[in-house]
Amino acid sequence: MTEHYFNALEQKIDQLLQHCEQLERENDQLREREQSLKEERAQLVQLNEQTQSKIKTMIMRLKALEQNK
Repeated sequence: MTEHYFNALEQKIDQLLQHCEQLERENDQLREREQSLKEERAQLVQLNEQTQSKIKTMIMRLKALEQNK
């Protein structure tokens, strides 16, 4: 095998290593984004539940006011 072959192989290996490092960084970023979205979703679910509870309370109060007329 020639020196040229080994140089080409070494270059390809370096490219693969760089590509793997890039994919690892992107994967880390995606995991962080996923965690952030999960936290945001949990907050929105909680806010939605609170809002539903308040609306139900207002509806019950309105019905009570109608019945007292």
